Amino acid sequence: MAWIGIEQMEFYAYHGHFDEEQTIGNRFVLDFFFKTKTRKAEKSDELADTVDYSKVYLVIKEEMEKKSKLVENIARRIVDRVHDEFPEIKKMRLKIQKINPPIGNKVKSVSLELRRDFSRKKDKLSR
Repeated sequence: MAWIGIEQMEFYAYHGHFDEEQTIGNRFVLDFFFKTKTRKAEKSDELADTVDYSKVYLVIKEEMEKKSKLVENIARRIVDRVHDEFPEIKKMRLKIQKINPPIGNKVKSVSLELRRDFSRKKDKLSR
C-alpha cells in the first residue's frame, strides 16, 4: 500500500455563501491524498496496475466546476465521487484552501481538511 498525492491543484471557481462569490469567483488550492495498493504496479511498471491519478484529477476538476455555497459541500462531493469511481481507494484526505476569503484583508486563506476511511463500516453507512 502507498499514499499517492496530487498537490497544489489550483482552480478558479464560483463557490461561496455570498452572491458576490458566486458571481466574481475566487481561487482555490486543493491537495488530495489517497491510499491504494501499488505492489503490482511496482513490479510491472504499467499504469493499468494502479490508480491513474490523472483520472482522479479530472473527477476533482469536474466537481470544482459545480457551484457550491460551502467548502464542506465541495469536499463531500469530491470524496464521494472519487470513491464511487475508484472503489479500490479506501482511504483519502482532501484539503481545500479558499484564497483571499471575504472576511478581512489580513486573512490569506481558509481551509477545510476532510479525511475518509471507507474500509470502516461507519463511513460506508454515513454516505
